[in-house]
Amino acid sequence: MEVFVTSVVSCCPAELKQEVNGKKETLKGFDVILQDTVLFPEGGGQPDDRGLIGEAPVLKVTRQGPDAVHFVTSPVEVGQEVRVKVDWERRFDHMQQHSGQHLITALADSMFGYKTTSWDLGCHRSTIELDTPSVKAAQLQELEEAVNEKIRAHIPVNVQLLSLNDPAVEKVRSRGLPEDHAGPIRVVDIEGIDANMCCGTHVKNLSHLQVIKLLGTEKGKKNKTNLIFLAGNRVLKYAEKSYSTERSLVSLLKMGPDEHVQAVDKLQKSFKLLQKTNLSLLRDTAVFIAQNFMSNPERGNFFSLHKKEGDNEFMNIIANEINTEEILVFLTVGEEKGPGLFLLAGPSGQVTELGPQILELLQGKGAGKNGRFQGKANSLAKREEVEALLRQHCKHHSS
Repeated sequence: MEVFVTSVVSCCPAELKQEVNGKKETLKGFDVILQDTVLFPEGGGQPDDRGLIGEAPVLKVTRQGPDAVHFVTSPVEVGQEVRVKVDWERRFDHMQQHSGQHLITALADSMFGYKTTSWDLGCHRSTIELDTPSVKAAQLQELEEAVNEKIRAHIPVNVQLLSLNDPAVEKVRSRGLPEDHAGPIRVVDIEGIDANMCCGTHVKNLSHLQVIKLLGTEKGKKNKTNLIFLAGNRVLKYAEKSYSTERSLVSLLKMGPDEHVQAVDKLQKSFKLLQKTNLSLLRDTAVFIAQNFMSNPERGNFFSLHKKEGDNEFMNIIANEINTEEILVFLTVGEEKGPGLFLLAGPSGQVTELGPQILELLQGKGAGKNGRFQGKANSLAKREEVEALLRQHCKHHSS
């Protein structure tokens, strides 16, 4: 981590909304403004930096006019001198992706006249939106070769600060300045290739990009194409992950990488066929079970069945085949002591009365209408208790 010493200008209580494992959380903390900072706030398509102010982790950096606002969970004293550290691995990754984007954008324009309308630096891969309905595979390959040739050419990347009225500003590529822009214009210049207004962090030389891989394109918004790319260390990580996946598939499928796609396709087809056969057998079984019960002269007015394999359709077929206007039917499918599905069918008054009691015993969720009550059970452990309750109920009604 790079270290920078500065002082605290302000520290105010604040909240940060964030998503942890898909759940939205609000974190209480403090917004800190420093005299100066080395942490980059979100902007220009680039995510913010992470790091430390003293020992406090910085969880978000946003821009308010000319100031960077740092969110931390513990307060810092106003006027106090603090050491600011930047998470260099994250910063360098963003530098590689952002400079990579400038290079790809410049060459896509000079080679094919495709303008960049926006871009997104993602967690794992980045996207450039090009103002063209499509990009041919040959163009993509040509672009990738040209981009990597420039990286090998060891071309310097310089930063210039220009005043707004400098005539040189006219020659610079820009998507416009933010309304609350303050101070000089910052221009990132890849020597002989591109000059672009930009507030982001960049490498000093194209050779620091190591390599760029254009993964492919996807259809974007109206008449636009999204170009997906990786730069620098992300290419290495991608290769490592792909190789690890390949090794796992070799051991699972017991064949070499070149045959994987064919093997999975074959597996899927045979699985679908088995599923179809299984479903047909399950339906036949359901009809047979119901008819077997109905043809038994001593059957009584209650039928109960649990089957590990089955689904809602299986249970409904059985219920359809049994005369539920007179007979109470209780069916469950799933793990014996675990989660599953249930169905209660019978005279509608009884079903309406008993449904909620069954829900409670099976820790389930469900609903009923027209003499059927069905849903999901979190646990079928108390199935026997439900059965006893229903038998008792049937006895009471028949006597």
